[in-house]
Amino acid sequence: MRFEHFFTRKVMFVRYACAFVICPGGFGTLDELFEVLTLIQTGTIRHAPAILFGDGEWEGLLAWLRERALAEGHIGPHDLELIQLAEDPQEVCRIVQEGFERQRAEAHRRRNAAAHP
Repeated sequence: MRFEHFFTRKVMFVRYACAFVICPGGFGTLDELFEVLTLIQTGTIRHAPAILFGDGEWEGLLAWLRERALAEGHIGPHDLELIQLAEDPQEVCRIVQEGFERQRAEAHRRRNAAAHP
């Protein structure tokens, strides 16, 4: 899909997702990663796994988050739990499937609660 405006792309990026798989990339990738983490952290979107994919690709970023952002109180320990690492495609698929099933169960509970107040 092609978008004229970047914000529209971001909205579509998160609207129907049951998980986010982030592969190594540049500033745009990091922007989308932190956008998703912020939206999940603030409860703006439903929780969905944020999966960093790649063997040895993310240690520097995660170390910085622990040593600076967490240590200085800019994020909490639970915020780091929003991030999952996966080194192989099968692991990614397992995490995505679990996220999809959790979201489906939550949607079912919400529908039942709305139908039976």
